[in-house]
Formats: sequence, C-alpha cells, structure tokens
Amino acid sequence: MNQGRIWCVVKPTVGLPLFLGAVALISLTVHSAILNNTEWFAAFWGG
Repeated sequence: MNQGRIWCVVKPTVGLPLFLGAVALISLTVHSAILNNTEWFAAFWGG
C-alpha cells in the first residue's frame, strides 16, 4: 500500500469512518439526483 503513510497523520479510527461516511453521502446524493431528474429511475425502483 503506497498510501499507508496517511495513517501517520490521521488515525484510522477517525479517518475510516469519515471516508466511508463521505462515500455513502456521495452515493445517496447521486441516487437522489438521478431519481429527481429522470423518469425511468423512479419507475425502475417502483417495479
């Protein structure tokens, strides 16, 4: 892992939850934007 030195600056107990939370937030934002701006996505989720 060539980026392993980041954990010398940020503790994994802080950095990993922040990273995973940011990924989840971006994912929800993208899904929300698609759901609100297309007609087919809501129909797809609705079955």
